[in-house]
Amino acid sequence: MSQLAPQIPEPAAATRQQLASALSEMVAHPDYPCLGARSVFHRDRATVHVYDELAGAGVAEQLLADLRTFAAAVNPEQGFASLVATFRGPSVLDEEHFERLLWSQLEQIHMVDDATWNPAVSADPSDQHFAFSAGGTAYFIVGLHPRASRDARRTPAPTLVFNLHEQFEALRASGQFPRMRDKIRERDEHLQGSVNPMVADHGETSEARQYSGRQVGPAWQAPFCPRPQERS
Repeated sequence: MSQLAPQIPEPAAATRQQLASALSEMVAHPDYPCLGARSVFHRDRATVHVYDELAGAGVAEQLLADLRTFAAAVNPEQGFASLVATFRGPSVLDEEHFERLLWSQLEQIHMVDDATWNPAVSADPSDQHFAFSAGGTAYFIVGLHPRASRDARRTPAPTLVFNLHEQFEALRASGQFPRMRDKIRERDEHLQGSVNPMVADHGETSEARQYSGRQVGPAWQAPFCPRPQERS
């Protein structure tokens, strides 16, 4: 398997700078396929935060506060921007384990969030217009971790990338989205030998199927339950 990110033997003992540098080095690798991520790091538009444990006690409150600060400060008109949350633990056993941790973390954030779901997207993870909402802002989330089967998703420590959903909508409105999407898929195929079978455009299937990076079947359902008032 291709190794895009540098190894960090003990992520639990790593400094914030070590973890952030590993992600930056991975994205800067000539073979890294995602052009959006490359742009974010190259233009210093990645806000990196380090937390103790994915889905650990107290992390939801910290992460929600950081997402609120990020959303209030970022100007989408200046280009793609992402909040990158990387975690010192726990040790990820496999892709299913990471998927459970990811959705547990998102549900914990949702449960401490007093803002209503962003009205531009659905709160139902089975809906084709679903996107995660935190602090009233919609995000497309990319999960990365050490046990990922896709090279571009394999990082030294579990990581969640929160991408502003509106920046993808702006890219579509400009007419540039298809060209960028096709170029990323071409680069991914060159790296991996195949296009990621889980990729799909927003509105075709629920983007929840893509968050963890694990290949799932048509019967898969996200282990996420929005509050009753968000389900209408």
